Amino acid sequence: MNPEPQHPHTREAFYRRDRRSVRLARDFTGEALADWEAGPRTDDVLLCVSELATNALLHGVPPGRGFRLRLALHPDGILRTEVHDSGPGELRYGDTSPESEHGRGLLLVTLLADKWGVEAREPGKVVWCEFAAGADRLRGPASP
Repeated sequence: MNPEPQHPHTREAFYRRDRRSVRLARDFTGEALADWEAGPRTDDVLLCVSELATNALLHGVPPGRGFRLRLALHPDGILRTEVHDSGPGELRYGDTSPESEHGRGLLLVTLLADKWGVEAREPGKVVWCEFAAGADRLRGPASP
């Protein structure tokens, strides 16, 4: 008899095209990470969610639309964050010169996340990043 496959713990939320949505997405993520006892990677995850949400609002969410944030903590300790938007699927690093006030979001995600990427969806794209950690660093809620 095969055991049932284990599914990740997931949380999802939808945010309107509004500047307050980045803070709301960050707060939502912080609550999930606290529930999942995310520990030392919390700041990295929160910063990456902020950057991906900001990019979605600036480049991927037309007026009248929004973006979806999905968090999944897999049984192997991998935390995956996804930002779904309806913008074009191409991403570019911005101007990262010392004088620039913008353009460092994807650079930060590259430096902080263990993996990241972009997947097509219709319409738009999913920008995701993953954080690997052992069971002692990321744990899901206790089983009943």
